[in-house]
Amino acid sequence: MKLLSFAYGGTPSWGALAGGGVVDLRCRLGPELSGLREALERGALPLAAKMAASSPPDHALDEIVFLPPIPEPEKIVCVGINYRDRNQEYRDGSEPPKHPSIFMRAPGSLVGHRATLLRPPESAQLDYEGEIAVVIGKRGRRIPPSETLAHVAGLTCMNEGTVRDWLRHAKFNVTPGKNFDKSGSMGPWMVTADEFDGFDAIRVTTRVNGETRQDDTTANMLFPISDLIAYISTFTTLKPGDVIATGTPTGAGARFDPPRFLAPGDIVEVEVAGIGVLVNDVADEPLAA
Repeated sequence: MKLLSFAYGGTPSWGALAGGGVVDLRCRLGPELSGLREALERGALPLAAKMAASSPPDHALDEIVFLPPIPEPEKIVCVGINYRDRNQEYRDGSEPPKHPSIFMRAPGSLVGHRATLLRPPESAQLDYEGEIAVVIGKRGRRIPPSETLAHVAGLTCMNEGTVRDWLRHAKFNVTPGKNFDKSGSMGPWMVTADEFDGFDAIRVTTRVNGETRQDDTTANMLFPISDLIAYISTFTTLKPGDVIATGTPTGAGARFDPPRFLAPGDIVEVEVAGIGVLVNDVADEPLAA
């Protein structure tokens, strides 16, 4: 099942893809299930699936404004340098890491499918990072690796956009470069975990203006999804609607010589097998009046 958050006529809602359009589940299931996060918290996905299967679509896809699948997650936990080739890309002679690199993003740093990514006036180094994002469906702390997949609601696409020079303003200062408003994106929808035959060989591809820049599969992750969930849940309680960005393959713009950063007018596509394609254009952030 494909579940999404969207706005119609300026009103936020959530629903399921069906019949070539969107079944509006907020309207059909009531205010106590006003969003996808609330549906996950209440264990209402079976009810959502039943309603979606028995209802005609309420909206066409070109009538809605896509929002990130979980518009306001409590936590967006991101993983850095999690593909083997990406680790080698740094050419620093270091051994493979024993633990994943972790940082956090704020919800306001992400927009939905078809929305515009903003290049801030403070930098010309807006970069793309195509990723697979995990949406948590079941609360857990210190989850054993053998039990982690039962805590996954589904997967979605992410462009974990980065302002490169702001990553290096201080010795350990990753956070600013990862949190400029509307610098990244997530969507178009979440595909529920039951649609996948495991998470060990899912392909993620990033294209800029139709040119393939990144292409790899989860088979090459240093830390697979089950290990990431186990590790992250050691230090924080994972809750329904939390998002884990699992890392990007080699081929980000910063690694070209010369670098190939995003510019206004560029179109970025992040495609994940079994999910779909997340598409965003790029524009300069307008200066406040």
